[in-house]
Amino acid sequence: MYVITGATGNTGQRIAQSLLQAGKEVLAIGRDEKKLENLKSQGAKIAIGDLEDAAFLAQAFSGATAVYALVPPKWDLQEEWRSYQRRVATAIATAIENAGVENVVVLSSNGAHLPSGAGPVSGLYEFEQQLKAIAGLNILSLRAGYFMQNLYGAIGMVKGMGAFGYSLRADVKTPVVHTNDIADVATQHLLALDFEGFKSVFVPGQRDLTMPEIAQVLGKAIGKPDLQYIQFSDAEATAGMIEAGIPKTIAEGYTELFACLNSGEYLNDFVRTPENTNPTSIEDFAQEFAVAYQYS
Repeated sequence: MYVITGATGNTGQRIAQSLLQAGKEVLAIGRDEKKLENLKSQGAKIAIGDLEDAAFLAQAFSGATAVYALVPPKWDLQEEWRSYQRRVATAIATAIENAGVENVVVLSSNGAHLPSGAGPVSGLYEFEQQLKAIAGLNILSLRAGYFMQNLYGAIGMVKGMGAFGYSLRADVKTPVVHTNDIADVATQHLLALDFEGFKSVFVPGQRDLTMPEIAQVLGKAIGKPDLQYIQFSDAEATAGMIEAGIPKTIAEGYTELFACLNSGEYLNDFVRTPENTNPTSIEDFAQEFAVAYQYS
């Protein structure tokens, strides 16, 4: 049996569906039973509960061949982001150890080699370290690039300003990946169980891109070929996110992350190879972005 946390999310749902199509038994974990109905109709078992509940998770993980583990986003935080991350990570790690799980694929990120200074990604460093401390556990960490789907958050800015921006420098090239590709890499390794001890793999997407290059592709797809990327200062970016309704702790976390990218430290261990390059291009994603843009 494979247990999938975050089973209603971008990666978890696709992984669960792929495993079911491969004839595997799947237990899908989520907080909303209605959102799990689609997986249930495809043959998955479901478990409704909170990822901060170690006892619930240990019961769900019992007998698992492997677990797909992640710390999901929480966009209404009124506490320190890292505190939330630690609670979920600790609950998952405790449950994995108590249930005797032997194999886990964990959604991590580029930059997760940094114990501090990388915003929420340094929280993933801590998560990896907690898992590594469990005796006998085989861990595959997916060091994913910047999610293409994060760009949906720019739609309001594009409609309101005719441009979009972050505090990321305009000349910085960043690995940008579609979540489908992350899910497919995860599925491949879950089925093969081809990892021992601790292993990390980069999942960097089809190519590295600057934000102006992304703006050009997205702009063409939505009928705005002159769409511009604006580089904000750290203070401007943080204030803008807060004004848009993003909690202060999340806004500050993203600003720290982009500062780490700007410095070069975030990607100082990253190596792209033909083997870790993924198929979905920013041009492919732009068609999805255009549909979302039209209906938002």
